[in-house]
Amino acid sequence: MSTETSLYGFEFREPDARRERKNEDGSRKFDIKQLWQRSHEILNLALLGYKQTEIAKQLNIHPQTVCNTLNSSLGQKSISGKRKSRDEEYEVLQEDILELTRKSLKTYHEILDDEMEGRKLKKETADTVVLELSGLRVPTRIDSRSMSFSLSPEEITAFKQRGMEAAKAAGKIVEVEGESKG
Repeated sequence: MSTETSLYGFEFREPDARRERKNEDGSRKFDIKQLWQRSHEILNLALLGYKQTEIAKQLNIHPQTVCNTLNSSLGQKSISGKRKSRDEEYEVLQEDILELTRKSLKTYHEILDDEMEGRKLKKETADTVVLELSGLRVPTRIDSRSMSFSLSPEEITAFKQRGMEAAKAAGKIVEVEGESKG
């Protein structure tokens, strides 16, 4: 029997029966707790940057349900509150980075003004903070490629001969009469 993974990483074998409840007459039965839980799932996925169609597909619900949840007054209020708290966290983080950058600049001034022991370590630390944490470091990329091939002795001789001819044509090799070719 195949298994699927739920939104929170738990494996399950069959669809969630809690969301398939029906009344005795066959009409759908709504459980407020389940609806509230589903709304939170939709809102959290939206805050993570998922599109409405992706949320609907992931939760196996209709896209209009996602749209209704996100555009409801409770949905808008919840998203607004969560975005506000997230933005406040980023502001605190930004202040921490600015403070570390200021300390790094102070260390640079100490290095330039004094001849002190251990300045190399302080400079390297300041470099790390200024360049990496403040986002000023230039991206680097290392590209390593290699080739390998095999040549027969005849091919090697042909390469040598073409090289000698090219060098002669460029004036790099001058033949002197009377010398033997080696």
